[in-house]
Amino acid sequence: MVPLIDLWLPITLSAVLVFAASNIVHMVLTYHKTDYSTVPKEDEVMAALRPFSIPPGDYMLPRAGSMAEMKSTAFQEKWTRGPVVVMTVMRSDHNFMGRTLVQWFLYCLVVSIFAAYVTSRAVPSGAPYLEVSRFASTTAFAAYGLALWQYSIWYRRKWSTTLKANLDALLYGFLTGGALGWLWPR
Repeated sequence: MVPLIDLWLPITLSAVLVFAASNIVHMVLTYHKTDYSTVPKEDEVMAALRPFSIPPGDYMLPRAGSMAEMKSTAFQEKWTRGPVVVMTVMRSDHNFMGRTLVQWFLYCLVVSIFAAYVTSRAVPSGAPYLEVSRFASTTAFAAYGLALWQYSIWYRRKWSTTLKANLDALLYGFLTGGALGWLWPR
């Protein structure tokens, strides 16, 4: 077993690499441009929703309060009539990117810590690069990508969006595994 404290450098480096790669993926490459569609008559829809002052949060329309209500004729009619909507309402503050990027980096750090922890329990000090990289890459890929599938299954997020995010997760996993494999204690 390798003490986790001995892995602070590869943990930090892998988080930095993933953070940088994610910025390139989202700011330079264009394959995420189709992740979200524009609502028809966007200005009119926004104007119609604005008077409700919906607080930030996650919402579903229509939403049943219980299983019994979900089976009711009234709810079934609402569902059939539509639209059926799952939405997240965000604050409209102007500085959301700074806070979001800090949270993303902290998340990258947490994923790297977990990848290092799992790897440190499975691979001894002095292990070959590929053995270290395999464990760390797999753990990081699972953390970055697999949980996203439930949003396509349950909330009908486009599968293409989920699959593109899993392509990103594969890249992030390889970067994490590469950093840990490279700097693994010898």
